Amino acid sequence: MKVAIKTLLIIVFSVTILHCYAQKSNPFKPKVVYKSDDLIVTQISKNSFEHTSFLQTDDFGNVPCNGLIVSNSNEAIVFDTPTNDKSSEELIKWIKETLHCKINAIIPTHFHNDCLGGLKAFDNNNIPSYAYFKTIALAKENNFAVPKNSFRDSLILKVGNKNIIAKFFGEGHTKDNVVGYFPSENIMFGGCLIKELDANKGYLGDANVAAWSNTVEKVKQEYPNVKIVIPGHGEYGNKKLLDYTINLFKTK
Repeated sequence: MKVAIKTLLIIVFSVTILHCYAQKSNPFKPKVVYKSDDLIVTQISKNSFEHTSFLQTDDFGNVPCNGLIVSNSNEAIVFDTPTNDKSSEELIKWIKETLHCKINAIIPTHFHNDCLGGLKAFDNNNIPSYAYFKTIALAKENNFAVPKNSFRDSLILKVGNKNIIAKFFGEGHTKDNVVGYFPSENIMFGGCLIKELDANKGYLGDANVAAWSNTVEKVKQEYPNVKIVIPGHGEYGNKKLLDYTINLFKTK
């Protein structure tokens, strides 16, 4: 009898260990949770979603453009608007009706259309907008929609009881590009400062190519525990995207 009980306990213990190991070795599997002709939303962690909309360009064709939604306790913050007001209204509706979240803020990460092209829709929904002070100046200069609230160097906001950070590390894709970070899940929205693996240098019309690599080095040092990195365009990945971007723009 004692042998049978001992054997049973060993089996139960072994199954428990294997279950725990399986949980650790099977991290969250990304899944598309919304898709239309104009907008795709992909859940990439428990509380984070990549949104992708599209921008028709002369030089690069119809370009997919990424942003990030983070949520906690029925609140959400969005990094970068979709590329136009129609897609932005679609995203706002999805966040409210499917995530059941109040949107605390929209944060464009630089002044180009793929970051704030749909800002008017957020304004119409009384969603506060925040941007680096140079983004606001450049948006005004180019007659684009202008974010309402400015910050210098960095911004910390609450989403539920968690923090998000938006921070300027230096010039690169533009003079005003900032990086978004969600510490509780170690997720970074690099925007157009960060390139997907195997990408080319892309549009350089407003870039500081000489500073780009050093700027991303600073980002890498600031967030050594980052797990997921979302670029402005293309596939998200891990910190290898930071290394790839550093090397792509490294000057001899």
